[in-house]
Amino acid sequence: MHSSLLIVMVASATGTALAILAAAWLSSRSIARALEPMVSLSTGVLLGTSLLHLLPEALDKGMEYHDLFIWLLGGLLFFFVLEKFAIFRHSHHHEHDGHHHEHGFDRHEAGRGGLLIVVGDSIHNFADGLLIASAFLVDVQLGLLTTLSIVLHEIPQQTGDFLVLMNAGIARAKAIRLMAVAGAAAVLGAFLGFTLFSQLQHVLPIALVLASASFLYVAVADLIPQMQQRLALRSSIMQVTTITAGVVLVAYLASVLHHHH
Repeated sequence: MHSSLLIVMVASATGTALAILAAAWLSSRSIARALEPMVSLSTGVLLGTSLLHLLPEALDKGMEYHDLFIWLLGGLLFFFVLEKFAIFRHSHHHEHDGHHHEHGFDRHEAGRGGLLIVVGDSIHNFADGLLIASAFLVDVQLGLLTTLSIVLHEIPQQTGDFLVLMNAGIARAKAIRLMAVAGAAAVLGAFLGFTLFSQLQHVLPIALVLASASFLYVAVADLIPQMQQRLALRSSIMQVTTITAGVVLVAYLASVLHHHH
């Protein structure tokens, strides 16, 4: 059952607002302990949503297996190139967060201009809006799950961005306003995506595969390498457990979604 444009835009706006508010709250706390399980859970949810939901839905929409893997490979390479140009960025690192990096990492990054973060986030949020729209056009439940996946991985990223902006000397209230402006791009992306994909149904399976490529890239190229930096046995067990919990959650929702078809 296709959803309406209003539902898509409300979901996009609500998801963005939740991520920004959660990031604003976490950035004022001891973030390392709070973000570690969030990163692990995000990894499981992103992998599960990509492999258990988005790719199967693309096949159900009539995409050939060979074409699916061509678009998936192209999408992974595309996001790699975007990240090389610092457009598709996921900053989860911050001073005193428990991760190892050179002293002054954030101050150096902040010195390159906090507004560049807002521009990069706007582009990334616009793409997220497109992904949300494509998922909702397939099924309301798939749209909600995709929105949840995006929110979970946006919280650590937005928290890192908040800290970089504040290290650049920007007040918390202004940082929230800047992130809200960047978040508005997600609503714009959702509106344009819904309008475009509604008219061009044959493009929808490709959009689903690119959404899957986005989730896979974030999980494998960004989140998992972060977790490999903490190799204590207890931390590793918690990571595996939390990732598994994310996959199991998505698998359960996938079975519910299947029964509604």
